[in-house]
Amino acid sequence: MWDKFSTLKQLIGFMLPYRRYWIGAMIALLFTAGITLAIGQGVRLVIDNGFVAGSVSQLNQAIAMLVVMAVLMACGTFIRFYLVSWLGERVTADIRQSVFDNVISLHPSYFETNRSGEIMSRLTTDTTLLQSIIGSSFSMALRSIVTTSGALIMLFVTNIKLSMIIVAGVPLILLPILIFGRRVRALARKSQDSIADVGSYAGEVIQQIKTVQSYTQETHESRAFGVEVDRAFKVAQHRIRQRAMLMAMVILLVFGALSGMLWVGGYDVITGAMSAGELGAFVFYALIVAMGVGTLSEVYGELQRAVGATERLMELLHAESEIKAPNSGSVEQIPVAASLKPQLSFDEVTFNYPSRPDQTALEEFSLTLSQGSITALVGPSGAGKSTVFELLLRFYDPAKGQVCFDAIDLREFNPRELRQQMALVSQQPALFTANVIDNIRYGRPDATEEQVIDAAKAAYAHEFIERLPDGYESDLGEQGVRLSGGQKQRIAIARAILNDPRILLLDEATSALDTESENKVQLALDTLMEGRTTVIIAHRLSTILHADQIVVLDQGKMVGMGSHNQLLQSSELYSRLAKLQFKSDAKSQDRIL
Repeated sequence: MWDKFSTLKQLIGFMLPYRRYWIGAMIALLFTAGITLAIGQGVRLVIDNGFVAGSVSQLNQAIAMLVVMAVLMACGTFIRFYLVSWLGERVTADIRQSVFDNVISLHPSYFETNRSGEIMSRLTTDTTLLQSIIGSSFSMALRSIVTTSGALIMLFVTNIKLSMIIVAGVPLILLPILIFGRRVRALARKSQDSIADVGSYAGEVIQQIKTVQSYTQETHESRAFGVEVDRAFKVAQHRIRQRAMLMAMVILLVFGALSGMLWVGGYDVITGAMSAGELGAFVFYALIVAMGVGTLSEVYGELQRAVGATERLMELLHAESEIKAPNSGSVEQIPVAASLKPQLSFDEVTFNYPSRPDQTALEEFSLTLSQGSITALVGPSGAGKSTVFELLLRFYDPAKGQVCFDAIDLREFNPRELRQQMALVSQQPALFTANVIDNIRYGRPDATEEQVIDAAKAAYAHEFIERLPDGYESDLGEQGVRLSGGQKQRIAIARAILNDPRILLLDEATSALDTESENKVQLALDTLMEGRTTVIIAHRLSTILHADQIVVLDQGKMVGMGSHNQLLQSSELYSRLAKLQFKSDAKSQDRIL
């Protein structure tokens, strides 16, 4: 957990590149504060030289001076407000970008224990709050500190006796600020967390809206969301109560001190110990002090919320990925995967997912994937097939053993450079809220439109893309919602074809296709696999009969390896899966006939 000093220090670090703007804002702030304090002397002149002396000319001069001061203060306020607001927007944008850059580099297991909705809340709600604080509340706090300090000095210059009455009340005013301020800070952090929970819950329900509606759970989800909203409201209510009590006590103490000061000052004016103008100026400065302290007590709570929001953002910013490039003395010492043979191997690998430490995903697993070979992984759900892909892509590192690229441990490579040698086509293809052409060239942003179209043709996707409302410029919606499952799959295959990888990872790449589309895409995949090292996860054994080797997995262990015919004889599990599947396919064919 970041302490307040550490949080403030890091926030200042984001502000330092824009020190010219801060200096400009501070100069404007000091200028307007000086004008504000000078107005008090203008008030004294208006009363003593104008009202009391009865001189119209001196009254006109005093009023003219006040008007000039007002114009100057307006100009200074414009400059200060613009610069501080600009800084709030700019610094917040930098923090948001830095946090996002770090988040997308984190290892996948981080997202097993941290919900995406909460991370999104930090990137949006917390940064928006921070922008408001830096661009408004922080400026108000600085202005109040400067003007209040200056007004206190002018109070002593104007009348020492009355100033002592004001100063005597300062400790009484600071006490509730310190006591309630700590409570507000803790509640501010808790409030931000509860808001994140609300956003996370809503995001998950909306993402799975078809499932919610198909099971008619709208009422249940509405009630559950209401519980989350009420929980967040109660935390906010507690925080608001503490802030309201803080403000009420400060106002009571400040105006109590002012009342005492006015009584003493009024008595001195009546007895002739001070002039009416001096009392007027003193009241003006005392009001500035009162308003400044009141503003500080209000803004203090907002600043505590900013500290809480900044803490949450800094936790994300400084979260470290467990998957890193090697700490070599020079870049030349890091092996370059592009210059090595695309052959892979597992050597006595044992692996447990961080979120399931008691359940072994792979146990003493060894396998060699030769250059240009096709290896198929089969087995029941939970056998460890997808884990093989996770380790090949180095989303995780094994607890024991090693995974190698051309006999070099994957931990010796830069993860980005390593992954550029591979292309993954998953069972549920990931598409983005963008048009067709951007989705296809996601792995190769520099690809030309002609190359994109060629890849789409090779994946037998060009025909249906042309029928879309805007062709290759058609927006696919969130997660490609405007396409069918088979169309999504072919877009993903086109992306892999365009990426031109040396290693292909196919996770049931044809599972979402109808028979005709499957045949077309299988031809495209056959062409794509030529000369490439390919690993296929397959449940439909008919699609991997051509594989050079078939590996049978069960409960994280290899229980068989060989060709289809060899495994029918040597592997009881494979034989059983084959009989069940081909028997099912035969029955389906009979029903069709």
